[in-house]
Amino acid sequence: MITVNADGKIMVRRCLVTLRPFRIFVLGIGFFTLCFLMTSLGGQFSAKRLGDSPFTIRTEVMGALESRGVLRRMSDMLEMLMKRMDILARLENSTDFHKGDEARFPLDRFPPAAGLMERIQAIAQNVSDIAIKVDQILRNSLLNGKVGEGRRDQCEVPRDPKYPDCAGKVEWMRARWTSDPCYAFFGVDGTECSFLIYLSEVEWFCPPLPWRNRTAALPSPQPLPRAQAAFRSDLAHLLELIGTGKESLSFMKKRIRHLAQQWLRAARRLEQKLKGRQRDQKHILIHIGFLTEESGDVFSPRVLKGGPLGEMVQWADILAALFLLGHSLRVTVSLKELQSHLGVPPGRGNCPLTNPLPFDLIYTDYHGLQQMKQHMGLSFKKYRCRVRVIDTFGTEPAYNHEEYATLRGYRTNWGYWNLQPTQFMTMFPHTPDNSFMGFVSEELNETERQFIKSNKVSSMAVVYGKEASIWKVQGKEKFLTILNKYMEIHGTVYYETQRPPEVPAFVKNHGLLPQHEFQQLLRKAKLFIGFGFPYEGPAPLEAIANGCVFLQARFNPPHSSLNHEFFRGKPTSREVSSQHPYAEDFIGKPHVWTVDYNNSEEFEAAIKTIVRTQVDPYLPYEYTCEGMLERIHAYIQHQDFCTTSSPPLPPKAKSPAMQSPPSPLALSPNATHLVWSPSASWDPHAWPPVGSLQVWVSETQHACTETCRRHGLVCEPTFFRFLNKKEVFLQLSITCDSTEYEMNHLYPAVAENVHECYLQKEPLLFSCAGYNTKYRRLCPCRDYRKGQVALCRDCL
Repeated sequence: MITVNADGKIMVRRCLVTLRPFRIFVLGIGFFTLCFLMTSLGGQFSAKRLGDSPFTIRTEVMGALESRGVLRRMSDMLEMLMKRMDILARLENSTDFHKGDEARFPLDRFPPAAGLMERIQAIAQNVSDIAIKVDQILRNSLLNGKVGEGRRDQCEVPRDPKYPDCAGKVEWMRARWTSDPCYAFFGVDGTECSFLIYLSEVEWFCPPLPWRNRTAALPSPQPLPRAQAAFRSDLAHLLELIGTGKESLSFMKKRIRHLAQQWLRAARRLEQKLKGRQRDQKHILIHIGFLTEESGDVFSPRVLKGGPLGEMVQWADILAALFLLGHSLRVTVSLKELQSHLGVPPGRGNCPLTNPLPFDLIYTDYHGLQQMKQHMGLSFKKYRCRVRVIDTFGTEPAYNHEEYATLRGYRTNWGYWNLQPTQFMTMFPHTPDNSFMGFVSEELNETERQFIKSNKVSSMAVVYGKEASIWKVQGKEKFLTILNKYMEIHGTVYYETQRPPEVPAFVKNHGLLPQHEFQQLLRKAKLFIGFGFPYEGPAPLEAIANGCVFLQARFNPPHSSLNHEFFRGKPTSREVSSQHPYAEDFIGKPHVWTVDYNNSEEFEAAIKTIVRTQVDPYLPYEYTCEGMLERIHAYIQHQDFCTTSSPPLPPKAKSPAMQSPPSPLALSPNATHLVWSPSASWDPHAWPPVGSLQVWVSETQHACTETCRRHGLVCEPTFFRFLNKKEVFLQLSITCDSTEYEMNHLYPAVAENVHECYLQKEPLLFSCAGYNTKYRRLCPCRDYRKGQVALCRDCL
């Protein structure tokens, strides 16, 4: 049997009396009261300040009145509890049990009820004192709120010549602020002051309101040093970034895996070439707009049916290059992801972004560009200098400038963006006004090259075209019959159940082949023949790299937006003389033959020569992994469209006292053109370096693109600003009876028959493209690296 000490029993009984549940409840009420005061009052005076959110003044005042009522009710509750505890204490002190206990236990071990009463009284008194002080503070707050409310109701539109659009924007807001929920998101509530606050603090059309409680501007902290880009040696994380869910994404990931070792070897070679040069790591968003559901994504369903793959080939290579160069990437193929990464506010896209753009660069296409403009509001204009547009066929300056395109008839469905023309990046270097992005083809090692040379079948031809529609070309039976006399013809036309009727019976059709099987077919074939479409795809370069001769049709007249449906609506007036102009102009014979398919004798003679000709596999350096890495590295390091220096403005008035600084250009030793003078005191630190500049005068029937090519150079549009001066005409011994500044994409130029000289008024219209028989143009040309036309000799 268990025995319990009598003192212990008394202690337990004393605890049950002293700490009974009602008293615990009272202590809890006191504790809760203190916590409430600390949190609610602290939040009342620190969480929200008048200047932090100008549209919550009325709400804060109402909250203050409610808090004051709560404090009073709690004070009354504590006073009532104090009275009840006093009655309970007197009843307990009168019991015998309580008296016996006092003789045995020290009073400091279990304090009497009187001590508890004193503490409750103290709490009640503190609550009462705080309530009085809060009442005083809230009265002052209410008065201030009324003053602020009056200001909100009495705002007037400022008349400040620095903000000429303010009144018009306020008028627009009065009528349309409910048209987009994003205005309410930023606090617009229909009052005049909310309009002005939004237009001065979220947008920038109005001056700041003087009565706003704004924190004094602190000196900006020094920016943290940028992380340095380091070449990567593994592509696994990139494959995770690309994601899943679309056949097009699966195709791109397969391509990256297939070329992974070539990419990694190229990255190591470029790293050695740069010799540890410091490179800032860029935060880059890649938004492939044509793969979004909102744009229709017509490509993904056609990946497995022979659809065009050129764009996906290029995007896969862009992703690989940017990742291996060590930059931080985000990849999106949906509008929802794009909005999330950009920080688009809820609504219909009329408001700016909620935060500064977190990306240094954005690579996208025309579809993505349109989506960004629709959802970024004014932020699009602010940040468009960071955008790079992947544009297969190019965008010429005349189509890019919105006002000029509208006035002169160059407006199309794709142009008029007012970007710097070099922000557009093409698949081939056909438009010097744009930047050449390119793609890569698979490189062969020496063993593979020798194997191909020894296993070529000289009587085997493969037709370029995986869709049956390509075989509908008129007159194909005539030249295919000639070809069939000398070669066995193979096709790779997609079909589901039966052979496409467009493919002649004598053609051996393999159906749509996986990429590696198609490569094996090219390694056996002697000839890769095009039917005129598709234009400028990657397949001819792959064929040439695998030892094939590429045979294509010459277009007479050349195809352009003026005479061919495919080019109609595209923002270029470029004339395409063949199916693949790059192969014709930059590679040529013996790897590329361009003939008139309508001339049977010329076609048959070309076939006979090709059968007898031995050719080696060939791949231009600019289409190797190293060439593309080199090119993209140079663009990221040197192209800055956000801080581009402006060219000199036209003089406001002619004055004999006004003297121009001496020209940095000098006549070449043979007096045929101008070069950058070695003694020039002015070094603009331009890129490309000005030492590569040569100024030539075109013939009347030639654009600057053709003029520079005829001199073994390429046109460089960034140099136009150095020759857009009257002095340059004089240095070239051109007589100018008058000199005018006008907006024309052919200027600077001279009309020699009337001795009138013209200078360019709008820098966005500097253009290598275009000619007119009336003018001879001043053309800025530069040298280029062997096999890398995008870069000058000193550009890397």
